[in-house]
Amino acid sequence: VDDHLMGITHVVRGAEYLSSSPKYNLLYQAFGWEIPTYVHCASVMINDPATGSVRKMSKRHGDPSYEDLMAQGYLSQAVVNYVALLGWAPHGALAEQEFFTMEQLIAAFDIGHISKSPSAFDLDKLNYFNAAYLRSMEPQAFAQAAAPYIRQAVTNPAYDVSAIAALLQARCERLTDIPEKVDFFDALPQYSVELFTNKKSKTNPEVSRAMLEAAIPALSALDQWTQEGIHNALVQLAAQLEVKNATLMWPVRIAAAGKAVTPGGAIEICQILGREETLRRLTLGLSMLQG
Repeated sequence: VDDHLMGITHVVRGAEYLSSSPKYNLLYQAFGWEIPTYVHCASVMINDPATGSVRKMSKRHGDPSYEDLMAQGYLSQAVVNYVALLGWAPHGALAEQEFFTMEQLIAAFDIGHISKSPSAFDLDKLNYFNAAYLRSMEPQAFAQAAAPYIRQAVTNPAYDVSAIAALLQARCERLTDIPEKVDFFDALPQYSVELFTNKKSKTNPEVSRAMLEAAIPALSALDQWTQEGIHNALVQLAAQLEVKNATLMWPVRIAAAGKAVTPGGAIEICQILGREETLRRLTLGLSMLQG
């Protein structure tokens, strides 16, 4: 009755309600009302990590809702874009297009291209969409969105949130990934001298010791602590030492961050940390290698 009084012309619902459609049709006919168009959508399936089996996606099983995904660091545009392509596909000139604005989705959608087969909710694919949307944001907008997550881990007001955000924009899939990526700015984590060994950079503890012994005075002598100044000093030093840039940059980054994987390289990290903190950390790293 409510549907009729509201002028509902199309009823979109899950395929499990298909069997009840004849009953609804009989009720419409009994009232002498026009029967609406039914659109029955196939289920969205998900791989259950607890059982290893594939089942229908359901909040009763703890599967995420839209609000849950927002809380997990996904952007609304990315979720809408990804979910729109579950069980429906654009056609014609748009057949190969992946990314759509809401306006484009509205213009392109038609019920004739809804799939009759179940679709699979793939978290990796959603992460791919979200990362792409994060990268496409204006830097200022990304910095604003990332700031609360950065400040969860980086509480020192001396560190520039915008500068840290610039390192992250191309390197995170979800906003909630940010805190663990940048926590080393506030406090240098405990790390092993084994991190100074990197086959690709041709470093080991002995080589790293020599690199830090040369890098500390070179950086101490800088007149201005800028990315350009740090870059030029380290590149020139690598040339003087007759080593590849990576052979010098790797131990500097490890000593500065205490991590093998960081957003940004040695130059960016040192610039954000500032002269005093950078030299303190490099000196500490050198002491570890000497000890």
